[in-house]
Amino acid sequence: MFDPVKFIDESVELIKKQAVGKAIIACSGGVDSSVAAVLAGRALGDNLLAVFVDTGLMRKDEPEEVEKMFRDSGIELRRVNASHEYFEALRGVTDPEEKRKAIGEKFIRIFEREAKAFGAKYLVQGTIAPDWMESGAEGHTKIKSHHNVGGLPEDMNMILVEPVRNLYKEEVRQVARELGIKSSERQPFPGPGLAVRCLAEVTPKNIGIVREACHIVEDETAKAAEKGKLKLPWQYFAVLLPARSVGVGKSGRSYGMTVVIRAVESADGMTATHSDIPLSVLNKISKRITDTLKDDVGRVVYDLTDKPPATVEWE
Repeated sequence: MFDPVKFIDESVELIKKQAVGKAIIACSGGVDSSVAAVLAGRALGDNLLAVFVDTGLMRKDEPEEVEKMFRDSGIELRRVNASHEYFEALRGVTDPEEKRKAIGEKFIRIFEREAKAFGAKYLVQGTIAPDWMESGAEGHTKIKSHHNVGGLPEDMNMILVEPVRNLYKEEVRQVARELGIKSSERQPFPGPGLAVRCLAEVTPKNIGIVREACHIVEDETAKAAEKGKLKLPWQYFAVLLPARSVGVGKSGRSYGMTVVIRAVESADGMTATHSDIPLSVLNKISKRITDTLKDDVGRVVYDLTDKPPATVEWE
């Protein structure tokens, strides 16, 4: 049986041996990177700098939430505003593999700059087991290149330290609870951010659409769970498709994009089943999305596919 207390003690000692000197920790505010940050902080103290890259691909109000989370943790945080760099790197890129690789490389180049300024040669990441398994490492069948594994450039000049590399999500949550991390129950959010929930071209406008749609799905689902209408899913969000369809607008014919509602149940992220969201909740989500985004979205659909054959995210 997994023992989070034993894991914490062993990890802190291992990080001390792996990272002799200064290091930076790539943090997103999610449970994986937060656990890695606290473990590395205990091991390295003032020799650790947390770097949060604001890619412009985060969820609504997320950058401010991440900053507050780290202020409360006592770990020094540096926020890098790089949205213009990411949108430029993703201009015209629609293939999912190329998108993840472009995002992974951009992360590393930014981390290299920050590491040089801090005098660090180690990069701590919150990589977990499904990341490298799905990326095809160590003999596993490749499903997709996670940006923090298969998306890493070959000429990276930092040494990786990955303290939760061999854990699954539920084990990471157990460690987070033991460490008192507030984001321990936070739903998973992909490292590439909303870029992999935007199947249209990644532009500020399209990311703005999917950001608002994701917020509506999260908000209405959480409200329904609080009222006892459903059990809060393991993960729940929206996806923006480039597919347009004819609809009826105030001035007549409309030709809007399509938003997909996606919600799943899972324990480790390796397999998942779709969540049975009550129709009344789906209706409320659909109406709020089309009312709020009426100039851009003309249709809302619900994804009933399990993993496999699908993945949790659409890219």
